[in-house]
Amino acid sequence: MIQFKYSTNLNRKKIALVTGANRGIGNEICRQLANKDIFVILTARDLKKGEAATKKIDSSGTRIVFYQLDVANVESIEQIKTFVEEKFGKLDILINNAAIYIDGSSSATSVNPDIVRQSFETNVMGPLMLCQAFIPLMRKNRFGRIVNISSGMGAFSSLGGGYAGYRISKTALNAMTKILAAEVAGKNISINSMCPGWVRTDMGGIAASRNVEKGAETAIWLALQPDGGPNGKFFRDKKEIPW
Repeated sequence: MIQFKYSTNLNRKKIALVTGANRGIGNEICRQLANKDIFVILTARDLKKGEAATKKIDSSGTRIVFYQLDVANVESIEQIKTFVEEKFGKLDILINNAAIYIDGSSSATSVNPDIVRQSFETNVMGPLMLCQAFIPLMRKNRFGRIVNISSGMGAFSSLGGGYAGYRISKTALNAMTKILAAEVAGKNISINSMCPGWVRTDMGGIAASRNVEKGAETAIWLALQPDGGPNGKFFRDKKEIPW
């Protein structure tokens, strides 16, 4: 793990944790948050890739630190929970970005159940366990912004066939967002989902119409919402969209 320069100045800064952030949208979210004077915990499963991505954003260790995290692993989540509590005593922003897309265009009538199960472990259970880990800390500090990176492919308003494992997991993530948002209402904690659109990443492919800067835009906007902002909503391009 990269050493960072802890100072009392961190007590006055917001602390953000971003999952699946060694590349793509997650990495861009980290970069933008760090540039807005927010101290960022960049997380990823791969140690070397995560450390390299962190150094690229800030080699000084004054704006960002890397912590290895597998969101599908209970022990890994317990470890990062302990790290955040001991080093910072708070977590202001949680961006649940880590996700897998491993089923191609598979039909729900034929998709391997193991593909759906794996998709759920990363795309749904990971965000749920992280919310369970950090919402108590947000309640204690009376502040929290949680952003779940979802997809229009998981919206009931436009649900179609194919991509079964990914679609089902993102639909479940949206439902989880609504449920948790209702449970934190009135606590100065907001939990929202957002669709980044079709972005040029390893997942989206080179034919995608959007760059990572555009894909990260709404997540940054939600993470920096003032008190009394939206809670339990679904957004694309900073505009509410139907579930």
